[in-house]
Amino acid sequence: MAIEFWLSFNSGAERLRLPVNPASLSVNSPFGNTDINITQFGEYTIIGERGAAEISFSSFFPLQYNSSYCEYADFPTPAECVRTIERWRDTRKPLRLVVTGTDVNYAATIRDFPIEIQRAGSPGDIYYTLTLKEYRFLDVKPAVIDVEAAVSKSISPTAKKPAVKKAPTKKRPPVVNKTKPKAKTTTRKVKHNETLPKIAGKEWRKVYEANYATIGNNPNVIPQGTVLRIHS
Repeated sequence: MAIEFWLSFNSGAERLRLPVNPASLSVNSPFGNTDINITQFGEYTIIGERGAAEISFSSFFPLQYNSSYCEYADFPTPAECVRTIERWRDTRKPLRLVVTGTDVNYAATIRDFPIEIQRAGSPGDIYYTLTLKEYRFLDVKPAVIDVEAAVSKSISPTAKKPAVKKAPTKKRPPVVNKTKPKAKTTTRKVKHNETLPKIAGKEWRKVYEANYATIGNNPNVIPQGTVLRIHS
């Protein structure tokens, strides 16, 4: 199966297949991890969330078809290809990159698109590098409308409301609360020269993570008087 590089825009209404496949494709998926050093323990990692993928590749738009490197014939001119990508970028909306035969299928924004208009030995060809960053759509749920309340507001105050017969209620067995009691939270002021192991023993890591915003990156240095939250 031949690998094809496709850029599309506006839910696939506009599409551009790259005439020359890039020699390589770089996909970087960073993680927001924080590494800290703890006395008598060593390095400890606070695992964060995966960041948006960063994609980068380089190729060129040829002026003429050459079977040795072109993936297909009748492609747009180099100037047309550049104008299309720049127009998509200027709309400030994401496009989509799909590489057939691979797992690369990203909605992305254009972060950089430098071009080289003239290169010795390649008159008319336009060389470029395209840098993209994964775009994540927000999943916003529509507001739930109380139809009954909306209808009641639209009825005139003087209008008679139709009588509503209520169904006889059935006796239900008492509800037994089987939920576990919530953990109690207490506060603790740090005394002079106190450390987390002295305060919380083996549970010091849980206390540290619960108070990370207060303590900071160094759990070995806690100012006297600092108020810690401790769950029991």
